Amino acid sequence: MKSNEAIAKKKQKYMKEEIIIAGFGGQGVLSMGKILAYSAIMQDLEVTWMPSYGPEMRGGTANVCVIVSDRKISSPIITKYDTAIILNQQSLDKFEERVKPGGLLIYDPSGITRKPVRNDISICSIDAIEVAAEVGNAKVYNMAVLGAYLKMRAYLEMGNVVKGLEKSIPARYSELIQKNREAIEKGMEKVKILSESK
Repeated sequence: MKSNEAIAKKKQKYMKEEIIIAGFGGQGVLSMGKILAYSAIMQDLEVTWMPSYGPEMRGGTANVCVIVSDRKISSPIITKYDTAIILNQQSLDKFEERVKPGGLLIYDPSGITRKPVRNDISICSIDAIEVAAEVGNAKVYNMAVLGAYLKMRAYLEMGNVVKGLEKSIPARYSELIQKNREAIEKGMEKVKILSESK
């Protein structure tokens, strides 16, 4: 006969988050995914990071799939997402329907002409251009978006996110770490919840 503790452990749901980050090349899509992945590694989580981009990096479409889990990940290939982070209209058109029911879609309204319409997912927006202007550096745009994600999916500690930044940003740009952290924190403050899944 199994003990109550063994039964409880078996029933515990494990943590697994499947994410797509999508936009134009040059918006920091791939580096946002890389920083998220490194941050999760610093927290001793399992991670996959799989980029995809068009023929021209800057200006072409780019996306990255990141899986974060507290158990081994069997495959980096995903077609449905717990979270979609969307930075342009083409990506919204392509990935909105692929968010799992009950999932999360975060978008920057500056790149969107048609707003998300689903009512079975939570939808949030972040004006990342405004946050970057407040921080005083356009290069931190993607970190404002990452901050919105980290607020909505609070499984990473800020100390590990800073370690992820340090791992991702080349030493010659180390002065940007504080600006990136500031943008993440402002993104966390300024994310707007537009609707919650029904």
